[in-house]
Amino acid sequence: MKVLIINGSPRANGNSKRLIEETTKIFDAENIQYEIMNIGNKAIRGCVACRSCVKTGKCAFDDEVNKAAELFAECDGLIVASPVYYASPNGTVISFLDRLFFSCHADKRMKVAAAFATARRAGTTATLDVINKYFTFAQMPIASGRYWNDGFGSNPGQVSEDEEGIQNARFVARNMVFLMKSIALGKEKYGLPPVEEITWTNFIK
Repeated sequence: MKVLIINGSPRANGNSKRLIEETTKIFDAENIQYEIMNIGNKAIRGCVACRSCVKTGKCAFDDEVNKAAELFAECDGLIVASPVYYASPNGTVISFLDRLFFSCHADKRMKVAAAFATARRAGTTATLDVINKYFTFAQMPIASGRYWNDGFGSNPGQVSEDEEGIQNARFVARNMVFLMKSIALGKEKYGLPPVEEITWTNFIK
C-alpha cells in the first residue's frame, strides 16, 4: 500500500513537514510506502478552464500536477498539508488541488484522505474545511484523528512544542492505515459501489 503526501508549505522543512514526519513514523512501522511531494515553493498556476484535460486525461500545463496525478492514480491514500494563509490554504495548494482533482481521471473513490493545517494562531479549521471538500467531492473517505488535524507554531519546527497536535498526527496515520487495509479487504470481497451516471442540475431558468 502507498500514500501520496503533498507538502504545500513553501518552507519544505517547516511546521507542515513536522506533522508529516509523525505520520510517516506510523507508515514505516506498518510497512506502508509513501512519497512526499514538496510543492509549496513551485510556480503552480491555477486552472484556466481550457478543458483540455477532458480529452487528454492530463493537465495542459505539464508540471508537478501531472507528476502527482500519476502517483495519485496508483496510491491508496492521500495526505495534503498546508500552512494557513488568510484562513485558507495557500494559493499554491488551492491551484494544485483544483487542477489535480479536475484533470486526473483515475478513479479516486475509496482512496483514504487526510488534511493537515498549521498556523501561528487561528484559521486552521477553515483551512481543513477547504481541503476536505476536495476529498468528499471525489468520494474519498476522510481519516480523522481525535481532534482537528492541526498544529500550532510560528517559526519553522515550533509545532513540535504542540504535543497534542503532534500526537493527533499519529492518530490520523493509524486510522488511515486501518481504513486503507479495511477498504482493500472490502474491495476484494464486495468490489466498489456501483456508479450511476451523473445527473447535472442547475437552477438557472
